[in-house]
Amino acid sequence: MSPPGRPKGEYRSAEHGGFPLHWQQVPLSGVPAKPWRNGGGVTRELLAWPSALDWRVRISVADIERDGPFSAFPGSERWFAVIEGAGVELRLAGQAKLVPPGVPLRFEGDVAVHCSLPAGATRDLNLMAPPGCGQLRPVVPGDRMRGDAGRRLLGLYAHQEAAALLWHGVELELPAATLAWQVHDGEMQGQLRGGAGWWLEVEL
Repeated sequence: MSPPGRPKGEYRSAEHGGFPLHWQQVPLSGVPAKPWRNGGGVTRELLAWPSALDWRVRISVADIERDGPFSAFPGSERWFAVIEGAGVELRLAGQAKLVPPGVPLRFEGDVAVHCSLPAGATRDLNLMAPPGCGQLRPVVPGDRMRGDAGRRLLGLYAHQEAAALLWHGVELELPAATLAWQVHDGEMQGQLRGGAGWWLEVEL
């Protein structure tokens, strides 16, 4: 439970006296799994912004258990990455594309997609955002997050291990299997200092 006066889930650095950095934490273990209508898997929605009913940005983790189609999301651009398992084959508008672990793939949300599992079930990270506004990339220690002044939704997802982020001179620690996110106005200065994860960025 958050201490009095602290918004629920606010991400703070104990090393720096609890300085608030306005990051919100969403642990994967605290998000219910929603079964797919076709029975092929489940999705855990980590973030739907600005609201669950009328979102512009959606971040989720899916467990794909058998071959089948993906749902269409017209008006959105999708980023997809395998974070557990040996990879998938996606057939996009009839063209096959092998997606190995750790390599994100971008495609339009309204395209017909069929997923095959050549080597068994996978767990996958998904970002949906307005076309041309989002990006998803793996990060390792030393990688930097920089950008000019602007308004962005930012996220760092640490999956199998904890991550340490140096953000505007303050170091933060993020537990494994957790998303940290914030809406950030202004210049962006960050660097991953430990662990590994996935960096998500959407221009608003």
